[in-house]
Amino acid sequence: MRITMDLELKDIPGQLVKALEPISDAGGNIVSVVHHHEQRTNRGTIPLQVVFEMDDGLGALKEKLESRGIKVVRFNEMRLLERKTVVLVGHIIHSDIRDTIEHIDSTGYAEVVDLSMSMPGISLKSSARIGISATGKAEMKKALKLLRDIAMEKDLLVIEPIGEEA
Repeated sequence: MRITMDLELKDIPGQLVKALEPISDAGGNIVSVVHHHEQRTNRGTIPLQVVFEMDDGLGALKEKLESRGIKVVRFNEMRLLERKTVVLVGHIIHSDIRDTIEHIDSTGYAEVVDLSMSMPGISLKSSARIGISATGKAEMKKALKLLRDIAMEKDLLVIEPIGEEA
């Protein structure tokens, strides 16, 4: 199962390793880490979001993290609740589709979960159907705004949404 865990770290060296090591030791396969060192919570700690895959032992993992002084703010299995499909049109490959996907995936609240492309010729415009999942409606709006901003920079057309799922 895929798990999203929001943690809070003290701003001292070694805290990131201190948070990730127990996940690895428990057999967790870390999918993404979003570390906002420049941000602070109301408690003055640094927010960290970790997405990982693990079959069992979540309760023991939470206890181990807390015993190391890592605050577990939230964790759940049902992370991506909103899904939309959009179409990009333009020179998608030449404008680095990988970069576009990485921008969305690095938000920590949205991911590109589906991609299908049509490329009629090397110098012709292509189109891509992109499925995006997000943690909620507000996060989906932010992800779509990010995609529109990226598309504007790369001179791509965004047609949205062509499909909605909840």
